[in-house]
Amino acid sequence: MTAFLAIVRKDLQLFATDRRAVLMQIVAPIVISAFFGFVFTRSATNSEPARITVLVSDQDTSAVSQDVIKGLASEPGLKVVPAAVDAAREDVRRGRAAVALIIPTGFGSAAAGALFRGVNKPEIPLLYDPSHTAELALVRGVLTQHVMQAVSRKAYSRESINEQLSALDKGSLDPERKASLRSVLQAVVQLDASDSGGSAGGGAPGLGLPYQVHEEAVTAQAAVPYNGFAHAFAGMSVQFILFAGINMGIAILLDKQRGVWKRMRAAPLSKIFVLGAKTASATLIAFITLSVVFGFAIGLFGVRVEGSIVGFVGVLASIALLASTFGLLIAALGKTPEATRGISIFAVLIMVMLGGAWVPTFVFPAWLQKATLVVPARWAVDGIEGMTWRGLPLSSALSGIGVLAAFSILFGALALWRFDWEGE
Repeated sequence: MTAFLAIVRKDLQLFATDRRAVLMQIVAPIVISAFFGFVFTRSATNSEPARITVLVSDQDTSAVSQDVIKGLASEPGLKVVPAAVDAAREDVRRGRAAVALIIPTGFGSAAAGALFRGVNKPEIPLLYDPSHTAELALVRGVLTQHVMQAVSRKAYSRESINEQLSALDKGSLDPERKASLRSVLQAVVQLDASDSGGSAGGGAPGLGLPYQVHEEAVTAQAAVPYNGFAHAFAGMSVQFILFAGINMGIAILLDKQRGVWKRMRAAPLSKIFVLGAKTASATLIAFITLSVVFGFAIGLFGVRVEGSIVGFVGVLASIALLASTFGLLIAALGKTPEATRGISIFAVLIMVMLGGAWVPTFVFPAWLQKATLVVPARWAVDGIEGMTWRGLPLSSALSGIGVLAAFSILFGALALWRFDWEGE
């Protein structure tokens, strides 16, 4: 046991003496997490959001088209800018605007007629930047709302309904359907006359949304706002602690090159004993690093452990163990420090990318979301988030801790099997 503690103490002393490495291992995740947390927090709070620029080319210049444009301009998330068609297309191509829409000539009257008859529907071209499909979906939904309001306002006016009745007489609908539609239009005329005192034109308000939306962000408690720094620190901490595992594996390979392992074999120590001590020291270093990083997150950025404190400590400990066994596996599989470092960094980047450290996994395709369940970084990030802003109980943390422990056992067993104890 004395030799085991001696190896652990020696690794801790070596880590502490390299102050630059200690500083970077702690400062880098704090700085990068702070940046991403600032971005996430601003988008989730009530501060003024970045508005989507929508270019509008109004070729109709009718009352309907003007109402549509006014409705779009009233939306707080949109910035409506008039533009010519060619200029709008060029701005979208160059990325200066996400979406442009063109209201064609005759849109107002054609849309009012198509509202009842369902034929000769006018078309509104939507030009969009293919890298901003989310903005396209938002603009399409808002456009639908304001077009329906503006078109129905015109369609239900007495003048428009008289035009529809005239067109109905000339149409080719079957008699039964024509009679039904005529009855509906005449009823609207009578309703308009009763509401407006018989004045021409009426005061039809148009169709509006038949509901209101109450939005509520669901976090640990109703009074606890979402803290974007919690997600940022979860993702970046996992990424950088896995990088620390890479450094551990590279250090073992360098020790093998320098003959350190040859001297260890001369002592009455087994491979399991030495690798176990290395794992213990690396786990302790990783846990201390995570604790310091989240200490800054709690002290400076308001991150709170809203769930189980025991679960939070357990998640951090299981992540630390995962990083150390991952580093051990790198040392077992790697040939040279130079080649191993590049491959290992690439593997970590793929792991954290699929694990949701950079962007939330809900943006992934459905099949990929399921596939990421076999990525340990996914369980690590979800575990930290569950114990911080989600406020989940200890029972929720246990599943993640169990999965991370299983990966650690797998990595450790593979490392023990593949580690070349006799070679240099």
